Amino acid sequence: MSGLSMRGFTCMLLIAYLIWCSNFVSCIARRSKHWRHSRTVSGSEFKKKGKSYSNSHNHHGGGSKPKPPSSKSTPTLPKAPPHKSTPSSPPPNAHNAGHSTIFNVLDFGAKGDGCTDDTKAFQATWVAACNVEASTMLVPADYAFYVGPISFSGPYCKPNIVFQLDGTIIAPTNSNAWGGGLLQWLEFTKLLGITIQGNGVIDGRGSVWWQDQPFDEPIDDEEKLIVPLNYTRKTPVPIQSEMGRKMPSIKPTALRFYGSFNTTVTGITIQNSPQCHLKFDSCNGILVHDVSISSPGDSPNTDGIHLQNSKDVLIHSSKLACGDDCISIQTGCSNVYVHNINCGPGHGISIGSLGKDNTRACVSNITVRDVNMHNTMNGVRIKTWQGGSGSVQGVLFSNIQVSEVQLPIVIDQFYCDKRTCKNQSSAVSLEGINYEKIRGTYTVKPVHFACSDFSPCVDVSLTSVELKPVQEQYHLYDPFCWHTYGELRTPTVPPIPCLQIGKPSSNRIQTDHDLC
Repeated sequence: MSGLSMRGFTCMLLIAYLIWCSNFVSCIARRSKHWRHSRTVSGSEFKKKGKSYSNSHNHHGGGSKPKPPSSKSTPTLPKAPPHKSTPSSPPPNAHNAGHSTIFNVLDFGAKGDGCTDDTKAFQATWVAACNVEASTMLVPADYAFYVGPISFSGPYCKPNIVFQLDGTIIAPTNSNAWGGGLLQWLEFTKLLGITIQGNGVIDGRGSVWWQDQPFDEPIDDEEKLIVPLNYTRKTPVPIQSEMGRKMPSIKPTALRFYGSFNTTVTGITIQNSPQCHLKFDSCNGILVHDVSISSPGDSPNTDGIHLQNSKDVLIHSSKLACGDDCISIQTGCSNVYVHNINCGPGHGISIGSLGKDNTRACVSNITVRDVNMHNTMNGVRIKTWQGGSGSVQGVLFSNIQVSEVQLPIVIDQFYCDKRTCKNQSSAVSLEGINYEKIRGTYTVKPVHFACSDFSPCVDVSLTSVELKPVQEQYHLYDPFCWHTYGELRTPTVPPIPCLQIGKPSSNRIQTDHDLC
C-alpha cells in the first residue's frame, strides 16, 4: 500500500475511534445520572417503608429506632386492642406509638379474666420490655389479672421503663400461692427511671389475712394513751383463706421498690394490702403523687406509704386511708417533702419507730405540710425505742388540719409495741423539731411529749397551735411534757406550760453516739 493510502486509512481509524469514545462517554454519563436518580428514589421509598414498619412492629425491624421520651413526658398510649387468642408460634408484637415501644400483657398470653393465673404472662412481658429503653409494659383497662408473687427486677434492664397500669391486678387468696409467707407481692428492684402510672388498681385482697389483733402481735404503742370510757377487749377470731386453710403469719407488702433510682408512682389505686401498701427501701429520687391508698381503719399494720433508707423524696396530692400510719418515715431517710395529703382513717404521719434492738437511726430534713387528717389515732408523730442511737434533726410539721384526731402532736421516746420493754438510758437524739399551724379538734390529748431522761428533746418549737377538745368516747387529758426543751413562739390553745423554755442545764455535747 502506498504511503498516501496508509495515511488515509490511519485517519479514518482515528476519526472512527473519536466518534466511538464520544458515544461511550455520553452513555456512561446517562447511566450515571440514571443510577443516581434511582438511588434517590429507592432511598425515599426505604424510609417510607421503614417508618411504616416501625409503627406496626417492634423496633428491631426497618427504620430508625424510636427516640425515648424525656423524663418529664408521658408516653402517648394507643387504645388497648380487643383480646385475641394467642398464636402458638410467633412471638408477640411490640407496638410503637412514636414515644415508647409498648408490650401488652395480653399479647404474651395473659387472660385477664380474674381467675386464670397470669403470673407467667406478666413475667414474659416484663422480660421483653426490660430489653428496650423507655419501653412501656401495658396492663390494659377493663381486665382483671390474677397475679401471684412476682419480682420485676434489674439490674440489667434498660432505663426509663413505664409500667402502665390501667386494668386491675388482684392477689391470690389461696394460701398455697404464698408458701410459708412472703414479705412482698409485687416488687421492683434495682431499676433506673421506673414509672408506675395509670388509672388502674392493685388489689391485695387482704381481708383473708386480717384478724382481730392477737395478744402476741405487735400493736401501736400509742394505744396505751387512749382509754375508752367503756373499754372491752375483743377475742381474736382467725380468718381463713378461700381453700379453708389459715393464711401464713408473714403478710406481704403489696408494692415494693428496692435499690432503685428516679422512681415515680402516679395515678394508681392500691387497696386492701395484707400489710404495707407501698414501700420504698434504699431508693434515691422518689416521686409519688395523685395516688389513692385504701384499706379499713381496723386492718392491722397496713401502712399507706413506708420509706426506709431513702433520700430525695416528694409525696403530694394523694389520699391515704389505712389501718396504720398513712406515711411512715424510717431510718436512713433524708430530704423528704410531703404536702397536700388527705389522711384518714389511719395512725397519722410518723417518723419511726427508730432505734429498735439498740440500732442506730438517722433521719434528717423532713417537711410535712398542708395535710388534712380526719378520725386518725395520731396526727404528726415521732417515735423511738429506748436503747437506740443516732439522731432526728431538722423536722417541720406545718399547716396540719386535724379533725377528731385522738393525739394530734406526739413525741414518744419510750415506744414499745409489746407488753413490756426494758428501761435503757441511751436514745436516738431529737433536735430541731418545729410545729406550726397545727389546728383542729382532738378526742384524747392535744400534745404528748415524752422524751428521754438521758437525751432530752431540744429545740422544739410551737407556733400557732390551736387544738380544741371533742368530748366523745374517750377520757380527755391535758398536754403532757417530759424532758422537752424549746420555745412557744406564739400562745397556744390549750396552753402548754409543761414545755421547758431554752436548753437543759446539763445539755450534753453531741458524741459519736448521736452522729449520723
